[in-house]
Amino acid sequence: MAIGFRYVAPPEACAYLPDRDARMEYEFVASLDHSEYSDRIERGWRRFGRTLFRPRCPGCQACRPLRVDVARFRPDRSQRRALRANRGRVRLEIGEPQATRANIDLHRRYHEAQAASKGWPPPDGDAESYRSSFVDNPFATQEWRYWLGVDLIGVGYVDDLGTSLSAIYFFHDPSRRDLSPGTYNILCLVDRAAALGYEHVHLGYYVADCGSLAYKARFRPNQVLGPDGRWTESGP
Repeated sequence: MAIGFRYVAPPEACAYLPDRDARMEYEFVASLDHSEYSDRIERGWRRFGRTLFRPRCPGCQACRPLRVDVARFRPDRSQRRALRANRGRVRLEIGEPQATRANIDLHRRYHEAQAASKGWPPPDGDAESYRSSFVDNPFATQEWRYWLGVDLIGVGYVDDLGTSLSAIYFFHDPSRRDLSPGTYNILCLVDRAAALGYEHVHLGYYVADCGSLAYKARFRPNQVLGPDGRWTESGP
């Protein structure tokens, strides 16, 4: 692994818990392999493109990395509904990351909807920003494209780390929420991990009191990484 530079950002308003401050530690890497990143994930790091990051918030440890136990996972009622709504209708293609116009437009529409409903900052829609986030990676990354007929309705980025899958990011057509595309994407990840004989699917940070992230705990059983560096069951 070749680290370009690292720094700890100054505190800023937390995007997940508005009454708190957040502080992030960053490392920018020129090179990184799957095994090195797998080790980092086990210690609570995540990445976008060549940027690794983890929370270093003063007085708060609410952000907890969460992973799904693949072998023991069983979908709940709402997740089974999502499976029925998508199977036989939605087609999944897995390939290399691309900054296509269709991808960028879908990403823009998703973020515009999130900005309107949840107060997210507006998207820039810039192709170069998209490439740096999703296409320029330090090792091979997968792009999962979901199609309903000829319409691209979802795009996810996934790291196959050899022993686990890690969900980097997913966005979807805001007009197709009826298909529960986010839920279906995670179910597809768990299904593929099971077929590969992997133990876990990493879903990134979970914050119990943040509605945008609390949904991850519904994929049970799962474990969260504690401040002591141990993974423990998150609940029943």
